[in-house]
Amino acid sequence: MAITMAQAINAALRDAMEADDRVLIFGEDVGRLGGVFRVTDGLQATFGEERCFDTPLAESGIIGTAIGLAMYGFRPVPEMQFDGFTYPAFEQIVSHLAKMPNRSRGTVKLPVTVRIPYGGGIGAVEHHSESPEAYWAHTAGLKVMTPGTPEDGYAMMREAIAMDDPVIFLEPKRRYWMKSDAELPITTQPAREAVVRREGTDVSVFCYGPMVRTALEAADAAADEGWSLEVVDLRSLSPLDTATMVASVERTGRAIVVHEAAMTLGMGAEIAARIQERAFYHLEAPVLRATGYDTPYPPAKLEEFWLPDVDRILDMVERSMSY
Repeated sequence: MAITMAQAINAALRDAMEADDRVLIFGEDVGRLGGVFRVTDGLQATFGEERCFDTPLAESGIIGTAIGLAMYGFRPVPEMQFDGFTYPAFEQIVSHLAKMPNRSRGTVKLPVTVRIPYGGGIGAVEHHSESPEAYWAHTAGLKVMTPGTPEDGYAMMREAIAMDDPVIFLEPKRRYWMKSDAELPITTQPAREAVVRREGTDVSVFCYGPMVRTALEAADAAADEGWSLEVVDLRSLSPLDTATMVASVERTGRAIVVHEAAMTLGMGAEIAARIQERAFYHLEAPVLRATGYDTPYPPAKLEEFWLPDVDRILDMVERSMSY
């Protein structure tokens, strides 16, 4: 039976709550409504209002509550309803959630998994299609995960909730309806490990979250042009699996990074730096990036021109192969 990424994450939350009564789900409209994307559908009915509950529209308060609950032994899973709504909670996440374990020399654990639907592609209004991953990956003390498949949606969520470290769990909202025939529960590779989704010989394409499917579609199109793309799903943005990235570039000699976020100081910059530091003598061409533009996210009617697509990736492939 086919299962969507949203259903897989829902199943992961349900199984985590069944396995550990310290797991709490809360956020804006996650209880009675089941969340804007219905990812928490049915959890309040099953586990009650004390374990799955709605909060006021106050993101800073949601994260502050999660930190307090974690300090008292719970394993909170708060939801930021949309990516653009995380910014009011920025101070709580950066100054306290990320720093408290280090500030206490490890005596205070904060096993908080912050769920954030992120990215574009759904025709939403302003503040509903952001890509804030670089902020969180740049913040020492946070682990940052983003699944690109329903299977990883389930397995990585279970792994995140079981961790004693704070995790930013970025859910690609345009892929919530992506389907798989996987049987749940399922275990995949540990989240810290990148996965080669498609082997290739000419160019390594590094991607994550919403761009995994786009990169695989580009690999299919590239094959028609005679190019063999290796698609690497990073899965974890902090920490990054540098070893898998370097091994891929050593095989292909070329690298392209794909992400929805704007180019300047995005994840692609860090990935490019690590590749040139560790695999410089294997490179046949500069590391290139297929990304969003350095502008605020556009109105919905223009987002298809803003988001990286198959053609933009193939343009980078052609440029790389021309060296």
